[in-house]
Amino acid sequence: MKQVSLLRSLANVSGMTLISRVIGFLRDMVMARYFGAGFATDAFFVAFKLPNLLRRVFAEGAFSQAFVPVLAEFKHNRTDIETHHFVASVAGLLSLVLVIFTLIGIIFAGTVIVVTATGFTNDPQKFDLTVTLLRITFPYIIFISLASLIGGVLNTWGMFSIPAFTPTILNVVWLFFALVLRPYFHPQILAIAWAVFVGGLLQLLFQVPYLKKIGMPLLPRLDLRNKAVLRVLRLMAPAVFAMSISQISLVINTIFASFLPSGSVSWMYFADRLMEFPTGVLGAALGTILLPSLSRHAGTKNVEEFSKTLDWGVRLCLLLALPATVGLALIAKPLIMTLLMYGKFNAVDVVMTQMALTAYAVGLLGLILVKVFGPGFYANQNIKTPVKIAILVLVCTQLMNLIFVGPFKHAGLALSISLGACLNAGCLCYFLIKRGIYIPQSDWSGFITRLITAVTIMAAAIMLSLHLLPLNFSGFAYIRVLSLCTVLFIAITVYFTCLILLGFRLHHFNQINH
Repeated sequence: MKQVSLLRSLANVSGMTLISRVIGFLRDMVMARYFGAGFATDAFFVAFKLPNLLRRVFAEGAFSQAFVPVLAEFKHNRTDIETHHFVASVAGLLSLVLVIFTLIGIIFAGTVIVVTATGFTNDPQKFDLTVTLLRITFPYIIFISLASLIGGVLNTWGMFSIPAFTPTILNVVWLFFALVLRPYFHPQILAIAWAVFVGGLLQLLFQVPYLKKIGMPLLPRLDLRNKAVLRVLRLMAPAVFAMSISQISLVINTIFASFLPSGSVSWMYFADRLMEFPTGVLGAALGTILLPSLSRHAGTKNVEEFSKTLDWGVRLCLLLALPATVGLALIAKPLIMTLLMYGKFNAVDVVMTQMALTAYAVGLLGLILVKVFGPGFYANQNIKTPVKIAILVLVCTQLMNLIFVGPFKHAGLALSISLGACLNAGCLCYFLIKRGIYIPQSDWSGFITRLITAVTIMAAAIMLSLHLLPLNFSGFAYIRVLSLCTVLFIAITVYFTCLILLGFRLHHFNQINH
């Protein structure tokens, strides 16, 4: 494979992710306009969250962490036939597990909602709607998990752009169902549930031809005697436990939110969607390109190159995530007014979503750093340490929930998740350094000092522009967009000008190859 700059790979993945996120914003604007934040959206977001949580356990989370390092080892040390057999066998086992879980989820959907959104049982109509939506959306876990498996294979072969672009398909299908097919469903929220089903299936089918392009088998096979598959299972066991812990935390938050005023689940959903823009464009993209490279260095026991690569990821993360954290907190309300305040999404919804978004912003840097530090352990096939840290984070997050939910309601739940993410990132970093897995490079104090200086100046520029310029975030849509773009342009220009004046250069981050 050609030596390609990691920065270029990151740009490709982030670019594809950016397209998906922009279309995702359009989808959320349509959701806010036609459905608002209330009874129906609360039911849908709870129903959609559950297969999403399982997806993170089976696909993007535990599975990828266990599968990609072993696949990278096969790619470099085994024959093509052995590698193809390994991939097909893993796909067969994953398919079997997913089908079983999906059938259980569909059959016992009512029980699942009783456990995960207990407060909904007080409203039979809301409860019944949520159960129906869950049964429609549950098969999504099969489609998206198998799509993630294919994505892991393509990423290992350096085809980062295809898996990064794939989520765009769901957003396009979602928009089509919401704008065109919505009137033909009753209640209309059912259209969005079927959009999830169809979008998930198309995401899987879209990637299959690219497997054929790299010579991989297209059909799964069940071979439980394959030693490599059993090895992946052994690695997955603690990873599933670790991911389950983090997802249990989100389920508990949903239970808390189900007892809060109607709209709370939706306000947290819209805030979380806005948070997913930087975490997806930067955090998920960094994690995606770092894991194969770190796995290769770990496999060859090259601690120096491993540390250089991880250090590159951490610095780039801070360089882009820290200003995003500060900026998101400062422009939360204008951002929500510009993107969502149309139709049924009113001024009260804006304020409530702003509270959640500001609380989420506290943990943005932590959420992204977890995506960078995590692969440091997974590449070394060490999943037990992240498991122990996840247990600690779960306990601390729920204690904070009990403290914050009373005075801050739904924003308190968001704040607990944020502080938990910061704790998670801090612990991962500490143990990577303590165990000699990651040796930080030189001049960190100078890097941090210059970075904080640039971010502080940028924050001052944002506050001055919001205070002094004639901006209007409640007028016509084009006026809102123009006002928001003005603030963003000022912030970006000031920040990167400061970086240049302080000595940062692009080539400093373009020296690592994979």
